[in-house]
Amino acid sequence: MKKHLLSILLLLFPLLLKAQVPESSHVVLVMEENHSYSSVIGSSSMPYLNSLASQYAVATHYYANTHPSIGNYFMLTTGQIITNDDEYSGTVDVDNIVRHMLSAGKTWKSYAESIPSVGYTGGDTGLYLRRHNPFSYLSDVVNSSAEKLNLVPFTQFTSDLNNNRLPDFSYVAPNINDDAHNGTLQEADAWLKKNIAPLFNNPDFQKDGILIIVFDESFDSDTAEGGGHIPAVVVGPGVKKGFQSATNYQHQNTLRTILAALGIDSYPGAAASAVPLGVFGSGSSGGGGGSGSSCSASAIGVTVCSPTAGETSGSPVHFVATAKASLPITAMRIYVDGVSEYSTSANSLNTDIAMTAGSHNVVVQAWDSARAVFKNSMTIKVD
Repeated sequence: MKKHLLSILLLLFPLLLKAQVPESSHVVLVMEENHSYSSVIGSSSMPYLNSLASQYAVATHYYANTHPSIGNYFMLTTGQIITNDDEYSGTVDVDNIVRHMLSAGKTWKSYAESIPSVGYTGGDTGLYLRRHNPFSYLSDVVNSSAEKLNLVPFTQFTSDLNNNRLPDFSYVAPNINDDAHNGTLQEADAWLKKNIAPLFNNPDFQKDGILIIVFDESFDSDTAEGGGHIPAVVVGPGVKKGFQSATNYQHQNTLRTILAALGIDSYPGAAASAVPLGVFGSGSSGGGGGSGSSCSASAIGVTVCSPTAGETSGSPVHFVATAKASLPITAMRIYVDGVSEYSTSANSLNTDIAMTAGSHNVVVQAWDSARAVFKNSMTIKVD
């Protein structure tokens, strides 16, 4: 009987992973460059990106795979690092995202700002870096006169958007002045607001679109998980509102998410065993059986709306809490068994935390502007 149930679960597992991601007719991936999570999220240098992060979903534990850039771009498109040589100029013939999209009959384009011409597969020129455009290396593109036509200048994005001609998948690479590689975070943020904000007025995107904005890698000095702690923001009508996911993710998770959102159930490289980004769901309730983000504090202190004390929950556990004091609350933190697992510079939180099975002591703590401390302690069980 146990073997029979296990066989059923193994058959259903790929379907369950796919079901976590709503299908979309327009998935857009925008790449930014070389900054850490802490330098971006909560920074006054990027008010527009932070407004999206606060309204929609941000992955608070997202890590790049490697240093330098190129291996991360290949992970996003092939599920493999391929090379750590930023000067690489070969053709990549491994399994990749284009191969899977073509097999599924999906359309795509790579919109690269400052690329010199349609179909260009040459080296760096001016403000264009080839390594920021991984599609220009893939054999499925390089060896196809038809697919090379999907390598287009970014100006085509505005035209396609205005004429309702966006493909199923859009890859967007600003040039090195506009992606924070050479330019400032303020310049990158202004570029996003000018060029990406119009996407939200598009009726097709409003229906089921998904926008992912992610940095390729962190600062060189940050080698956590290979490429350092980086920001990843997900926007769309099917994305949990005001949500922060504390699950560890990397670029293969984004690759898996993109293909799953396109209704594709085959995945290249590490994406085949990766889970999709867990940021989707109706409203802002999130996964894990939580009670949503509607949580108000009637008295001074920390109010935890989800989970409740003594509750038994599956992992990840969904936390929703808020804090109130005479002075403004400036930060909140979740401790699990004495270890800090999540923090935010806000007076409320809404996040998932992966936890092992068993009984856990949880403390949700807050600080006000005078550094006064408020706590709510509980014991929960994870099955």
